[in-house]
Amino acid sequence: MKKSIKDFDLNNKRVIIRCDLNVPIKDGKILDDNRIIQSLQTIKWAISNNAKVIILSHLGRIKSEADKKNNTLLPVAIRLSNLLGFEVKFVNETRGSVLENAVKNMKPKDVILVENTRFEDYPFKKESSNDENLARYWASLGDIFINDAFGTCHRAHASNVGIAKFLPSAVGFLVEKELMMLDCVVNPKRPFVVILGGAKMNDKIKVIDNLIEKSDYALLAGGIANTFLTAKGYDLKASLIDEESINHAKELIKKYPSKIILPVDGYASTKYEDNLKVNYYLLDNVDDNMMVLDIGPKSVDIFSKYIDSCNTVFMNGPVGVSEFSNFEYGTKSIFEVLKKSKKIVVIGGGDSAAAAIRFGYKDSFTHISTGGGASLEYVEGKTLPAIDAIENK
Repeated sequence: MKKSIKDFDLNNKRVIIRCDLNVPIKDGKILDDNRIIQSLQTIKWAISNNAKVIILSHLGRIKSEADKKNNTLLPVAIRLSNLLGFEVKFVNETRGSVLENAVKNMKPKDVILVENTRFEDYPFKKESSNDENLARYWASLGDIFINDAFGTCHRAHASNVGIAKFLPSAVGFLVEKELMMLDCVVNPKRPFVVILGGAKMNDKIKVIDNLIEKSDYALLAGGIANTFLTAKGYDLKASLIDEESINHAKELIKKYPSKIILPVDGYASTKYEDNLKVNYYLLDNVDDNMMVLDIGPKSVDIFSKYIDSCNTVFMNGPVGVSEFSNFEYGTKSIFEVLKKSKKIVVIGGGDSAAAAIRFGYKDSFTHISTGGGASLEYVEGKTLPAIDAIENK
């Protein structure tokens, strides 16, 4: 078991907290502050224990100077200040005298937010390559390191794995909760049902293999289901299909004929766009030039029966193109079924988590993960490097 923030005396200590404040921002305005809110418990604990709090986070990907302008953490500092009720000092650099003096002048209960750690990725990728000198520099600013950024725990970066090498370390409340809740999927109460959606099957082959083997039933949708349906001989016309994975899908169908549950109907359009005419089809009779972009009511009914018969559900990926209003039916319907089921329901981060929150189901399930890739790798049984780097109790 990993050390927790509760295992340290934080009084008058400089506590570096790696948060995941990678929120969507448009024109300087935060569109969804869920990740900031999820970070508050650990930040507030450190403040209440008289710590000097130094927050690190990334935002977006930095591949040019222009990316830096569009991915500053300043809007996050303003929102965090509002949520905490006092000013969070924003330091608009990732290293240098301004940062060092700001840390030197801190008093207990002060909070500093350092500029986007991925600014160090241009031009030399020092953050994402886990540059030892950068990690050592950041570590020199603190006395204790707390990793509370679950969404990056599958990455070995300077701001998570690197710093932990040079400071006493522990996980924060968010990471602690994520690991505990995802253990409900790693060691599920059976029967165990997985719902897998999303676009390309090839991106998730190992996860699909692992979860189908582990589950009692695998309910497939989206581009993943299209590939399996094609493997069974369906002609879905212009629908998204992962051609490279058709043979693998055939092998899985042969190996798990009673586990793999596929949709039977859906809604389609001629283009991957919103606000176009929508047609309903049984999936064995789709018209030419049509793209199936959502599951239909018959599929929802079939999926519902499996959900009702289980004790644990893990969902990763929407069952349709839920960001389009014309194709949100299936995802919203499945969320409603899951809410009413009263089962152990874990939503595996990424697009499915975003959809659950967007559609008003934020508090409807056992757990909604803050980390898409991290949650999948943990459920798959992989070691997460940023967790592995933390001291054991």
